[in-house]
Amino acid sequence: MSNRIQALYDIGQSIWCDNISRHMIDGGELKRLLDIGVVGVTSNPSIFMKAITGSTDYDELLDRLIGEGLDKMGLYEGLVIPDICDAADILKPIFDSTDGVDGFVSLEVNPKLAYDTEGTIAEAKRLFATLNRRNVMIKVPATQEGMPAIEALIGAGINVNVTLIFGLTAHEQVMQAYINGLKQLDAAGGDVTKVTSVASFFVSRLDVVIDKALEEKKAGGADVDHLFGRAAIANAKLAYARFQEVFSTTGTFGALAAKGARVQRPLWASTSTKNPAYSDTMYLDGLVGPQSVNTLPPATIDATLDHGQTQVAITNDVDEARSIMKELAALHLDMNQATEKLRDNGVGLFAQSFDELLNNLQSKKAQLRAAG
Repeated sequence: MSNRIQALYDIGQSIWCDNISRHMIDGGELKRLLDIGVVGVTSNPSIFMKAITGSTDYDELLDRLIGEGLDKMGLYEGLVIPDICDAADILKPIFDSTDGVDGFVSLEVNPKLAYDTEGTIAEAKRLFATLNRRNVMIKVPATQEGMPAIEALIGAGINVNVTLIFGLTAHEQVMQAYINGLKQLDAAGGDVTKVTSVASFFVSRLDVVIDKALEEKKAGGADVDHLFGRAAIANAKLAYARFQEVFSTTGTFGALAAKGARVQRPLWASTSTKNPAYSDTMYLDGLVGPQSVNTLPPATIDATLDHGQTQVAITNDVDEARSIMKELAALHLDMNQATEKLRDNGVGLFAQSFDELLNNLQSKKAQLRAAG
């Protein structure tokens, strides 16, 4: 019997899991998720920080790596690379059966390189070569410095998961960077059918910020009750509408599509509900649509299986979404400013998690040396 996740797949929306750990891989949880219809995995520095520092699952491998005299970056990669490789191998049958549409696992470049174009390109190429699996995506943040990196990496035939997209302007730039990269790849004689990209558009955090601003407007007497919890999904609907326009075969993408190039699917990220007053599947239910991905944390996957909606929603009420954005603008809530700040904060949080993990590994290394 088909479940809700499989029903979403039949519509054309892929569900990926926004989590990875050694316990998931070795304990069979990843295999269970694939059995119920999950077709990909994403990771980020915060996820790895929690997985590695919050359990003893990595201690044995860490002890062995420390014995090899590795520095903290070497320790980090020695722990993380096997997780990504093993997950990719488990996902490979899905990658093969979907002809490279799904079955991916993502690994992020060092977040300290988010504002370094050349550093990001070099790091992404090194990681992709080290992992040596076609069903791996390298995550690159959607900073201004990231845009030419995205173009160069796609042009080199490297799969890219563009992360930390919050706003429509950044999403537009990301889509154009992908298309420009495909043109480079094609001009160099590369195979455009072999490269895949997703645009990770973060959702729930926007409502957190806008709702807080609306509370202040309400305290000042403004009639804004109807706008609470509406900004994020409205923003995503407009992003999806633009995605459909950009990747129409009648537009500039048409010539690439004729050669077998894939669209850059929107991937809805940050889809756990932050406000307990809202439905726990709010950022799934409102974003169902074909040619898209929703990457869900485990708790939201469970909620989706239990009561998630499986009707196309992303293309509904797009004019209403535009009206919501106009109302917010009339209240002097600057969406570009809000989304750029969210992106920069996101980069900072990932960098903080990365530092915490590296410092934890360094501390463990020092403890073992002292004990020895």
